[in-house]
Amino acid sequence: MSAVAVIQMCSGDNPAANLERAAALLRNAADQGAALAVLPENFALMSRDAERARAEHAEEPGSGPWQDFAAEQARRLGMWIVAGAIPIHSDDPKRPYSACCLFDGSGAMVARYDKMHLFDVSVPGRAESYRESANTTPGREPVVADTPFGRLGLAVCYDLRFPELFRAMSERGAELIALPAAFTRATGEAHWRTLLRARAVENLCYVLASAQHGSHPGGRETYGHSMLVEPWGRVAAERDEGDGVLRHEVALAELERLRAGFPALNHRRIRVAQSSV
Repeated sequence: MSAVAVIQMCSGDNPAANLERAAALLRNAADQGAALAVLPENFALMSRDAERARAEHAEEPGSGPWQDFAAEQARRLGMWIVAGAIPIHSDDPKRPYSACCLFDGSGAMVARYDKMHLFDVSVPGRAESYRESANTTPGREPVVADTPFGRLGLAVCYDLRFPELFRAMSERGAELIALPAAFTRATGEAHWRTLLRARAVENLCYVLASAQHGSHPGGRETYGHSMLVEPWGRVAAERDEGDGVLRHEVALAELERLRAGFPALNHRRIRVAQSSV
């Protein structure tokens, strides 16, 4: 078995302070024996002016302060880290990718997933609207990576509402899925727990959901409720509010026995296309 952790934060508009807090929480996860830790979406910056800030802070692929931070923490702690999400330059200088980056225990980036589904919505019953596509270029491919803890799929926040993405990761052999997120309070209260449990049950996999919580610059409120969900849908750990770390043991041998005894994944009649979107 391997210990994994998800980290919950309330990031603001001061990247240095956010990174300092993230480093402390990563040390906490390592002290608890976690071999893999997941940081929430926008761990380094939750700004009032998201469009300007994302463009200003966008990094080159493989190099930049926020990527370097995650790589250094992984090296220092000897721990795999999912850093989600970092703005990384695309062909459109005003619309970087929202990149979920996986670093191994030596600090090498071994996988990168660019968020595919962008949050262009008006929240029902609330004076809240978002247009993420105005400042983000969508990714095109699901990503699943080999790790010492099993095959790890990567997704980000709004991706949670699209089961075909999770099925595509399942087709690629995902046994765990990391989901950095910054769900709004309203949508989180309505759907967060239901969707996380559904994605775990549908794909008989662990879901490691790391969330932002609380109030952020500009008045945005996020839901928190980071969770570790087991393949049978049991919520093994949950943190409602506040910064903190959740730790859980991943048992791949038990996962294999579950899938062998309840082979729903082998009973599929419709397969997910493997081509680009």
